[in-house]
Amino acid sequence: MPKQKLSSSFRDPSGFVYSDRGKIYRQVNSYYKDEYDKLMSSGLYDELTSNGWLVKHKEVSNTGHPGAYKVIQPEKVSFISYPYEWCFSQLKDAALLTLEVQKTAMKYGMGLKDASAYNIQFHTGRPVFIDTLSFEISDKPKPWVAYRQYCQHFLAPLLLVAKKDMGLAKLLRDYIDGIPLDMAADLLRGRSRLSFGVNLHIHLHARMQRRHADTSGKQIEEKTIRQSSLVGIINSLEKTTRKIDWQPDRTEWGEYYNFTNYSDKSFHAKKKIIEKFIAKAKPKTVWDLGANNGLFSRIASDKAIRTVAFDNDPVAVEANYLHIKEKGETRIRAVLMDLTNPSPALGWAHDERQSLEQRGPAGLVMALALIHHLAISNNVPLAEVARYFSRLGKYLIIEFVPKDDSQVQKLLATRKDIFGDYNQAGFEKSFGQYYNLLEAAKVKSSKRTIYLFKAK
Repeated sequence: MPKQKLSSSFRDPSGFVYSDRGKIYRQVNSYYKDEYDKLMSSGLYDELTSNGWLVKHKEVSNTGHPGAYKVIQPEKVSFISYPYEWCFSQLKDAALLTLEVQKTAMKYGMGLKDASAYNIQFHTGRPVFIDTLSFEISDKPKPWVAYRQYCQHFLAPLLLVAKKDMGLAKLLRDYIDGIPLDMAADLLRGRSRLSFGVNLHIHLHARMQRRHADTSGKQIEEKTIRQSSLVGIINSLEKTTRKIDWQPDRTEWGEYYNFTNYSDKSFHAKKKIIEKFIAKAKPKTVWDLGANNGLFSRIASDKAIRTVAFDNDPVAVEANYLHIKEKGETRIRAVLMDLTNPSPALGWAHDERQSLEQRGPAGLVMALALIHHLAISNNVPLAEVARYFSRLGKYLIIEFVPKDDSQVQKLLATRKDIFGDYNQAGFEKSFGQYYNLLEAAKVKSSKRTIYLFKAK
């Protein structure tokens, strides 16, 4: 396969990312020579990578494209996720890491020229800065050029989630360069003004943006300030960010495993079946769709299989991520995803941010206690579910929950039963169009069946 530039990095004149024979490289353009050399020779790269804050790379002899100064091969991140797919604590941790990187860079006479949330990925269970070409030489103190971007990508969405509603984080999907500060200020009117940091970095910042809308970027870059003023701004951003706290409401799915109809015996039986089917499929990667807090996802990740645990409930994803942090887990990722409206391809020409499907396929997809929510709660035909799942991964472990199960009865209690083909025979027929059945097993002490399929 020939060298192919990745469109996610086409905007940066300093270099770009490309793939070559299945491997990922980053070209450093001659334009960025001085900055790259200082990053590598000053000790900044060594400190950031030793702290686990910047993705490691090695210089390679790959000749790259025209205009290349160097070609580097960064450590591979197994799954790319985006800010609109993160829970509150993931976004907050990414924000604080960005400030740590900026503070560290300042010690070496450098700084971040941008503070995009897309510069962060979650790798081996923790956030890591991935844009090696985001550093610029700062030989004299000047206003932080990335200040506005930090406030739009991190501070505004964190405040909107904490003070208004978690759903407002989805604005990041519409505003690819962060939530506009005038919009955030309008939505945060009221009590948020009592906070000095919020008033300064959101409300006053938004007014200053409007007032100086005609000021050129060059004029800003040419301004100089005291070093203490620059440090003060960064420290104020950090203090304000750390103080933001989200107290989520209890949700049905956030505490799902406390209210299921599974007995201890059923739970144990279900785990054994999943372990058996995973061993049979031998996947290198697992996507657990509807993973809740990742309880069953960890059957795979505990076997050193790279696992992504998706759920559409921000409370469940938050609980999963905090567990990952607490336990230092490195093989599992928590991702916020609504399967009835999965992340699309976004950005210029629909090509800067990949859809969920474009980031696959996984070796194995798991869909446990999920099919009734898709088919009954959301009216998605069984054949449509099967068709989409077959595109996401080679193998599928899926749990069929029949109508006489108490969880399905709850869904049908408030609506007319129009689901004539929602039965075991209809399920097997629909999935048989796209899969070969390898094995099926009844879950003891329950009405449910777990299937192992292989895509045709």
